[in-house]
Amino acid sequence: MSAQKAEDTLHYAVAGRSDAAAPVLLSSGLGGLAAYWGPQRPVLDAAYRVITYDQRGTGANPDNLPQEYGISDMADDVAAIMADAACGPVHFVGHALGGLIGLDLALRHPEKLASLVLINTWAKLDPHTAHCFDVRTAILRDSGPRAYVAAQAIFLHPAPYLSGQAERLRREEDAAVVHFQGVETLTRRIAALRAFDIVAHLPRITMPTLILAARDDMLVPWTCSQILADGIPSARLVTFDYGGHANNVTDPESFNAVLLASLALIDGTIAVRGEAVVDIG
Repeated sequence: MSAQKAEDTLHYAVAGRSDAAAPVLLSSGLGGLAAYWGPQRPVLDAAYRVITYDQRGTGANPDNLPQEYGISDMADDVAAIMADAACGPVHFVGHALGGLIGLDLALRHPEKLASLVLINTWAKLDPHTAHCFDVRTAILRDSGPRAYVAAQAIFLHPAPYLSGQAERLRREEDAAVVHFQGVETLTRRIAALRAFDIVAHLPRITMPTLILAARDDMLVPWTCSQILADGIPSARLVTFDYGGHANNVTDPESFNAVLLASLALIDGTIAVRGEAVVDIG
């Protein structure tokens, strides 16, 4: 893996193979960290050139975010990474907030995407999800980062997983407190996802789109993914019965199998059409 730095100081990493039809770019959710994709990296690195990054204000890219910070700003960061990496269209894989970034790119820079993979995400914030963020924000305000991080796993994972992984999750909680992105940063990132609404623009998204949703996601109702699938002409929706909001972590075997098969199918379609896909140099 090579660690690199985009022109505007955003750090990112490139790993995996250089001979795939298109690179895969991974964008995580509200936590913002590239490490979220650990369960996917071995299988993706074996088959693709993979680009990962910590979102602005998180991890290796600490920053003071402007007050009017939005999803388009996050998408511009991805565009800068792609330009710095000198890569052509990517398979963009985004979880939750990361999916919003992909949707913004699909509307403003469709030429940058070979395909779009949206995981437990939405076109407009659902009232239930908004209520969950109200609760999480209140916890952060009234009880601080430790309590916020402790509650986070409840929103991400099903109860059986939480029970079976209790010790590991406690270690991850300790690490998350140490690397907490900051109250102001988190508040502005939440405001950005709250403001996002592209329902009316979904028919403009034309690239192959895979939508993955867990039916037991307690943070984002899987019906939000159905709205995306109904609105995007080229979309295919796959649902999982188990896994919760972070089902790529909770049940990586099932998730990875669907993801790899879908990407291979898209690559095959690109090859048949003879479309030009420029790989990382």
